[in-house]
Amino acid sequence: MNTYSRIGISVGLFSFLTCQFIACTPSSVSDRLPILGEREITETDKDGIKLMDTLYHTIPDFTLVDQDSNIVSKNTLKGKIYLADFFFTRCPTICPVTSRNLLQVAKHFVNEPRVVIVSHTVDPKYDRPYVLKRYEAELGAPSNWLFLHGPKAVVYKLAGADGYFSFAQQDPNAPGGFDHSGAFTLVDTAFRIRAVYDGTKTDSIPKIIADIQLLLNKG
Repeated sequence: MNTYSRIGISVGLFSFLTCQFIACTPSSVSDRLPILGEREITETDKDGIKLMDTLYHTIPDFTLVDQDSNIVSKNTLKGKIYLADFFFTRCPTICPVTSRNLLQVAKHFVNEPRVVIVSHTVDPKYDRPYVLKRYEAELGAPSNWLFLHGPKAVVYKLAGADGYFSFAQQDPNAPGGFDHSGAFTLVDTAFRIRAVYDGTKTDSIPKIIADIQLLLNKG
């Protein structure tokens, strides 16, 4: 299955999941974004009173390093709204497009300290931090954009259903040797997934910016 097929599956699936929780209509200023993924209803007893609570899918713990060789974990992103994706610097297909699209979002929120862009390389053997640093400079990425490096097993698992609802794997038959989704995943300050977008489409950018602003305003 090629990369573009993976994009369609990922984005189509989570568009469907969104429709399970809210009507499939564009967000308005009074809307809140849905919380995507599986949820669990728990029941506790406090002083004889039964209390119900909902546990949502959240991004699991991770420890990676950025383009400056700084350690990045969930603690680093605490209190942030962020847009996550997966890429590699030698990608010959969708990455130049998705990076240009992310650049527009990053620049739009460059003066908003609560918003971060987080890109994970799927080719850690080549994309060492110094390579990511060079890529950052060539792209003209602002300071609110983290390019993350870590073991393939960690990054690929983080990409999947346990993490960002995306996809990444090494594939010698794929262009550049890696198969990955072009999806962008929007994560809130509680590490819950609020939206998944097709990052290859430039016309997704206004929606992404509007949704991030909605999270900033309403949570």
